[in-house]
Amino acid sequence: MLQWEQPWLERAIGDVFGYHAVQLGLPQVNFLADSRMPNRWIVSQQTNPIGLCMHSIVSEFEELPFASQSVDLVVAPHVLEFSADPHQVLREIDRILIPEGRLFVTGLNPLSLWGMRQATLKHLHPVWPLEAHPIGVPRLRDLLKLLSFETEMGRFGCYRWPSQNESRLQGGAFMEKAGDRWWPMCGAAYFLGAVKRVRKMTLIGPRWKTNGVAALTAAARKPSGAASQPVNKQP
Repeated sequence: MLQWEQPWLERAIGDVFGYHAVQLGLPQVNFLADSRMPNRWIVSQQTNPIGLCMHSIVSEFEELPFASQSVDLVVAPHVLEFSADPHQVLREIDRILIPEGRLFVTGLNPLSLWGMRQATLKHLHPVWPLEAHPIGVPRLRDLLKLLSFETEMGRFGCYRWPSQNESRLQGGAFMEKAGDRWWPMCGAAYFLGAVKRVRKMTLIGPRWKTNGVAALTAAARKPSGAASQPVNKQP
């Protein structure tokens, strides 16, 4: 799964410019290695994170230690499905991102062969940890839409049947091309990119009625006191 996700993230991150980039979770993999931003941070909930970026921070994802509208890029690899409150995590990401800031998310797809096996054999041979609660792409789009994000790219991958045997995994490599063509929505993992949109406010003044404006104009042109015609008095 990492072999599929990492190239997509690196390609997308390399095209984003700015000053501050943040990666949430999965400190063992440096997804920000190809980022062109000078300040790169990795946030982990572990006591001793393995930080491969320039800076490492230990913090909860629901309360990020960054100022509002101060981050240009946020990468969240498999963070939402392991969070007790994924909506709060997205709200924090929305808070720290600047307008037009980028968010890249990777997650597990419950509507896949991996999800089918997890639902039937999760207590015998689980595919992913039992504490994971995958979020489907339609629900994630709804959560992003409730905030100020607009989805701009997405991709599914990992169509082959899950196995712990390397030879079986290699034998199912043909399913990657077939799945990408015939059942693209059923990949075990997905990659989603979104941009933060901020709607600008346009102030509109009061609309004057035409008759009222004409009356006011006529009143302004009329002299304040009309001079009376002189009266000739007879001696």
